Amino acid sequence: MNLNSLDLNLLVALDALLRDGSVSRAALRLNLSQPATSHALQRLRDLIGDPLLVRNGARMELTPRAQALRSPLAQALDQVRTLFVSDDFDAARSERHFRLMMPDLAVELLMPPLMEKVTRLAPHVTIDVVPWRSSTIFTPDFARTIDLVISIGNSFKGFHRQRLYTDIDALAVRRGHPVGAKLRKREAFLAARHVAVIIRGHNEDLIDTWLRAKGIERRIALVVPGYIEALHVTARTDLVAFVPRRLISALAKQLSLVIVTPPLDPGIDEQHMFYPTRAQMDPGSIWLRKLMLETGRELETGKV
Repeated sequence: MNLNSLDLNLLVALDALLRDGSVSRAALRLNLSQPATSHALQRLRDLIGDPLLVRNGARMELTPRAQALRSPLAQALDQVRTLFVSDDFDAARSERHFRLMMPDLAVELLMPPLMEKVTRLAPHVTIDVVPWRSSTIFTPDFARTIDLVISIGNSFKGFHRQRLYTDIDALAVRRGHPVGAKLRKREAFLAARHVAVIIRGHNEDLIDTWLRAKGIERRIALVVPGYIEALHVTARTDLVAFVPRRLISALAKQLSLVIVTPPLDPGIDEQHMFYPTRAQMDPGSIWLRKLMLETGRELETGKV
């Protein structure tokens, strides 16, 4: 192949086509018309000597050659992009867009104070928060779009980890709950009806995984996908939520919740900040990580 004749934009188009497996969706990602994207696909087919996308019924599928190109192409484009990253990050003037992945409890605890800092220091920077997903479904294509992950001790391939803050799990009940403080006793805890939180990529609430290892089964009356939903339901029913204490404290006044110490000590939870290895020296990433770490420290010391 003569590299002098290679248009770099064709590789960007190829990346979009391989990620989306669809000309129409790739066109939207590239902000091009569908005919222009079809023309790029034909040029790529001629250049590579492979159809790349083939029709199977109503769907388009990647050929084996296209599948093999996905990962090395993504890595190559990431390396090319780093060539054009500025050595400096001017927060006051930057219009950069950051994408963060975190569970709802981290959004509640971290994002208001973080956004106060961002608004003051970088008024044109925007942040997109996407729902947390476990490392088992954290695909390479998805990982490439993420600047920071907030999560408990799971490891994410290709990401470095720094401790952000610690927490402990506690019981939450509505004010005036008929059992309330008695939930400190094991018998009352086991007799109560609980709301479980099963977030994306998990098969059960992590609390139940821990309890089962001790030979204990809770009475699960309701399953919800997020911690905040669990607390909202708890505030209006006699159900019991076993969730991070800092989140209960943050919403206790608003939702009229009471914190009860569980009959078993669940130990310390560590929330971590994960950032991509490829962004280790990126000035913008360094700036955002610094702000996030400051916010975590403030949460630990009770300043937020």
